[in-house]
Amino acid sequence: MKVNVYDLEGKVVEQIELPSFFEEEVREEIIRRAVLSEESKLLQPKGSYRWAGMETSAHYRGRKDSFGSLKNRGQAMLPREFFGKGIWGRVRRIPSAVGGRRAHPPKPWKKIVELINKKEWLKALKSALSSSALLDLVKKKHKVETSPIVVVDEFEDLKKTKEVLAFLNKFLAEDLERAKQGKKRKTGVRRKRKSKVVIYPKSALIITTKELKAAKNIPGIDAVLVRELEVRHLAPGTNPGRALIITKKALKELENRIEELSKKRKSKLEKIKEVKA
Repeated sequence: MKVNVYDLEGKVVEQIELPSFFEEEVREEIIRRAVLSEESKLLQPKGSYRWAGMETSAHYRGRKDSFGSLKNRGQAMLPREFFGKGIWGRVRRIPSAVGGRRAHPPKPWKKIVELINKKEWLKALKSALSSSALLDLVKKKHKVETSPIVVVDEFEDLKKTKEVLAFLNKFLAEDLERAKQGKKRKTGVRRKRKSKVVIYPKSALIITTKELKAAKNIPGIDAVLVRELEVRHLAPGTNPGRALIITKKALKELENRIEELSKKRKSKLEKIKEVKA
């Protein structure tokens, strides 16, 4: 598949051949699985102190003939603080007691990360990249005329937001307006917990080899480095078909990264076959 390479003025400079993974079959179920796996790694484990409500002298004495037994004394036979000499204090330890443990607290050691095979994740990444080259699929989410948009390497050297915006308006003017008009305020507790109160619908994804700070404040636009690219960037909300802008240098580096990941997989398989033989 051949695509045009554009300069900063939006003019066609040359044509290049896209890597073969842009023609991969789009597997939505694998993309969904990879995105959920990546997002689960961003979750923060939560839970109370393991021995909360249990660090007390309270213990249970219910046997009839035991020392200090509460049986037949008109008191509830529950764990109570022990002060010595058979003197009992308040009920502790149990969930219904003041200062007692919780019945079923969230546990910080709970496994919340959903694992995925490396081969399956690589397949999902190729599939998500391929979905960005299917114009019919991209147009369902974005108002664009072409995708992916390959741009010259000088794009990575832009320092001002207005310069990046000037280039994006040549291809994504309607889509940027859609993202800007679709802003919503966060509701409920998450408004208090997060620094960003306003959220915008997703627009195009920019992939570069150097950090592009100038694109940080453009509504709906995300800029990511090639080495940090994940499936969740290409399919936000597990929905494939995101408009893509990538520099020529980043495209070559992306091809090398995927090729390297594939070689690692093949070498491991060869070692396994040798061991079995």
